[in-house]
Amino acid sequence: MPQSKPPKGEVATLEPLKGIQFVASIGRRKFPSWVCFAGGPRPRSPRVWKTRTKIGTVSKSEKLVEHVKALSNVKEEVYSALDSFIAWEVEFPLIVIKKALRKLQVEKEWKRIIQISKWMLSKGQGKTMGTYYMLLNALANERRIEEAEELWMEIFNRHMEYVPRMFFTRIITMYERNNMTEKLLEVFADMEELGVKPERLAVVKIASTFKNMGMMDKYEKVFKKYPETEWEYRYRKGNRYRVPVPKSQGYGKNSIHRDESTPNVAKDDESAIHDFHTAEVTNQQHEVSQLLEEKENLIHQNDSTLNVAKYD
Repeated sequence: MPQSKPPKGEVATLEPLKGIQFVASIGRRKFPSWVCFAGGPRPRSPRVWKTRTKIGTVSKSEKLVEHVKALSNVKEEVYSALDSFIAWEVEFPLIVIKKALRKLQVEKEWKRIIQISKWMLSKGQGKTMGTYYMLLNALANERRIEEAEELWMEIFNRHMEYVPRMFFTRIITMYERNNMTEKLLEVFADMEELGVKPERLAVVKIASTFKNMGMMDKYEKVFKKYPETEWEYRYRKGNRYRVPVPKSQGYGKNSIHRDESTPNVAKDDESAIHDFHTAEVTNQQHEVSQLLEEKENLIHQNDSTLNVAKYD
C-alpha cells in the first residue's frame, strides 16, 4: 500500500524495505545506478574503444610496410590488403598508418605513399595538412602532374587564406622542374595577392625563372622585395628560439641557376630541398643546443643561490 503523506510540521520517515519489496525496488532502479552498496561511487574500468595508447605502433607500422612492399601495384589488391590489416582493430589505427607513411617517405617509396594515402582518405581518416602535403609531394616526385594540380587546387580553394608556405614552395618547385613557367608565375601572383611571404627556396626558383625569361628587372626586384633574413624562429618542445640563418650560395644576384642546355640530373625534388636546407638545419640545431645549455646553466645558478640564501 502506498504511504500517506505526513501532516504539516512533521518529518517524513521511510521504513526499511524488507524481502520482496527490497528486490523489487532494486529492479525498478529506486536507488541510483552509480551508487555502490559498499559505499562510494561504483568503480568503472576504462573504455577499450577510446584508448589512445601508442604501445606497439612501431612494430605494427614495420609489419605494414613489409606487407605493402610485397604487393603488386594493382589498386584492388593493395586496398583489400589494407582492409584486412585493420579488420580486427577496434578503431582506425591512425598512428600506425602515419608512422608507416613516414618510413616509406624516408625510403622514397612514392607509389606506396600515394596508394596508402588515398586509401586512408577514402575511409575519411587522416584529413590533415600533413597528409595532404605528403600526398602532394609523392605525386610531384612521381611526375603525376595532373593529379598533383587537382589536389593543389582543391586544397587552395578550400583553405585559401590558411595554406602553409611549404605547399606553395612544393608546387613552385614542381612547376620549375617541368618548365611550366606560366603556372609558376600564377602561383607567385596568388602568393603576393594573399600576402604570403615565400620561402628562400621559392624565391630562388622564381628569380631563376625570370632570369631564364630575360626579365632582369623583375629578377632584381624579387631579391630586393624578399631579401635574405638574418634570423628565423625554430620551435623545440613548445619553446620558441631565435636562430641566425647562414648565408646560402644560391641566394642573391649571383645565384647559380639551372641552365636549360645542361642535362637534368637524376635527382628528385625531395632530395634537392633537403640539400638546400642541410647546412642551415645543422647550424640551427647547434644554436638551439647552445641556447638550451645556457638556459640550464641559468637554472642551476638560480638553484644554487636559493640554497645559499636558505642556509644563511
